[in-house]
Amino acid sequence: MRFVAPVTVFVACLAGSIAALAADTPSSSVVAIVGGKLLTVSHGTIDNGVLILADGKIAAVGPAGSVKIPKGAQIVDAKGLTVYPGLIDPESNFGLTEISADSATNDLEERSDEIMPHMHVSDAFHSDTELIPVARLNGITNAVVAPASGDSIAGQDIFIQLYGSREQMMLGTDVALAMNYGAEQRRRGGPTGRATFPSTRMGLVTELRQTFLDTQDYMAKRDAAAKKSDAAFKRDLKFEALIPYLKGERPVVIGVYEAYDVETIMHLAQEFHLRVILNHVTHTQEVLDEIAAWKVPVIIGSIYDAPRANERYDAVFTLPAELAKRGVKIAISSADGGGPASSHSARNLPYAAGFAVGYGLPYDDALKAITLNVAEMFGFGDKLGSLDVGKMANVVLANGDPLDVRTDVKQVYIQGVAVPMVSRQTQLRDEYSK
Repeated sequence: MRFVAPVTVFVACLAGSIAALAADTPSSSVVAIVGGKLLTVSHGTIDNGVLILADGKIAAVGPAGSVKIPKGAQIVDAKGLTVYPGLIDPESNFGLTEISADSATNDLEERSDEIMPHMHVSDAFHSDTELIPVARLNGITNAVVAPASGDSIAGQDIFIQLYGSREQMMLGTDVALAMNYGAEQRRRGGPTGRATFPSTRMGLVTELRQTFLDTQDYMAKRDAAAKKSDAAFKRDLKFEALIPYLKGERPVVIGVYEAYDVETIMHLAQEFHLRVILNHVTHTQEVLDEIAAWKVPVIIGSIYDAPRANERYDAVFTLPAELAKRGVKIAISSADGGGPASSHSARNLPYAAGFAVGYGLPYDDALKAITLNVAEMFGFGDKLGSLDVGKMANVVLANGDPLDVRTDVKQVYIQGVAVPMVSRQTQLRDEYSK
């Protein structure tokens, strides 16, 4: 008779029960999470709380004894655990890349033109990427997916949920325009080797200004044609894509790293009344007061960048704290290494926020920077980002502080469903640990 160690049996049973829960629990089931420490984000901490999930939403939240547990609800004992809203990464490449070194698995940017507002991330999003479960297991339930930053206008972002069918995962398409300005966008030659693209910052900003002017002209001609019922009017997808952004209906996320580039691109944005979210702003310490005066939200990443020769050693590390101190609404992304977002590092999102706390950012602000602030920046503040009644039941249960690298996530709920706590990495671990 084969002997099976008790620990092995326990682990197998636990894995089986979690898998069964994820597979068998419909979104309409009622789940009562009791006894945990609730980090609500919006209204403080509840040390011994009750959270009711029903029909994919948060039905009730409050201290033990103040919340009635519905009859027949599945009881989840969260004593000793921390319960908090699912984390949101404001800049990722989920579904656009799989293996960085294999070009066949990368749909990150379109190099045929540097002005591509009519490129939709939703058209390329690959929902079955192995990178999503890896991030999900560390409490990330939602993300903004953006193209890489090589183009001046790279396309339109999507806002995703990290579980479900492809259509279910895309909560919002064309939620923001990805725009970039700086040294990275300069091109020294076109496909034929000739200088067909801007190769200086002067060229970049001039091309952007002309594009916006041409869009305004297109809008006027389109409106005139509509009044005349002119069926011969020729639509231009590039200009059509830019219209909602020039009208201020949707945000423009501008990736910029240097202080002088921030000033230049913000002057252009103000000229055309763009609704701006600044992104990266890594080496902008001398213009932080200006950023605050513009009253624009900021996405920070990477927080791990090395300082420049003329900067303090902690100039980048303290950037979130300095902006928050000035009243700027901030979000923190998982971008690392000074470059664009990397879905391979998305699982480390909570640790970037924790790092910011170590350099002066108040804890509550850090948690908001990867939850509620992100949701509000992209128009999902009424649906996600905090433990509030009526919001989506995207909830994480962990055995400690979500910003601490020593913490393990025990279960993730997305729209009230306990998702499988399995990824390619855990499968490999289990296979080779035998």
